[in-house]
Amino acid sequence: MTEKEMWNLYIENKPVKNKTYEAWCFGGNAEMANELAKFVVNGIKTATASTYQLYEIENSPLPPIGGLNIILDSDNNAVCITETTKVYTCQFDQVSDSHAAKEGEGDLTLEYWRKVHTDFFTKELKAYTLDFNDNMLVVCEEFKVVWKE
Repeated sequence: MTEKEMWNLYIENKPVKNKTYEAWCFGGNAEMANELAKFVVNGIKTATASTYQLYEIENSPLPPIGGLNIILDSDNNAVCITETTKVYTCQFDQVSDSHAAKEGEGDLTLEYWRKVHTDFFTKELKAYTLDFNDNMLVVCEEFKVVWKE
């Protein structure tokens, strides 16, 4: 299903105040994008994190509370719609055990989260000739699924 098809089904069946959305897939690679999208659909993944520096570079606002997102797989098929419920920034080394578990990856521990996100953020920042460090700000976002097929 395309993002527009899913969006049209959603707005036909739900009262929607804000009729805009962002459509995106999780980063890394196709396998990771598909796995994380399935985790979201199945309620395992209810949070994500991103580097604050990229919001600054791209002059983008942080995700708004109540914002709607169409989660895509690696082939740009819409898998579900989420609503952002919480957004905050903190230093990478201050991300909580609770947030790491809500991301739904690996063994759900903060240790696992730090390892995979150190690797991911290092690669992501390298594309901008920036370096990863434990004190950098990350944007922590929590969400809930509001529509799925």
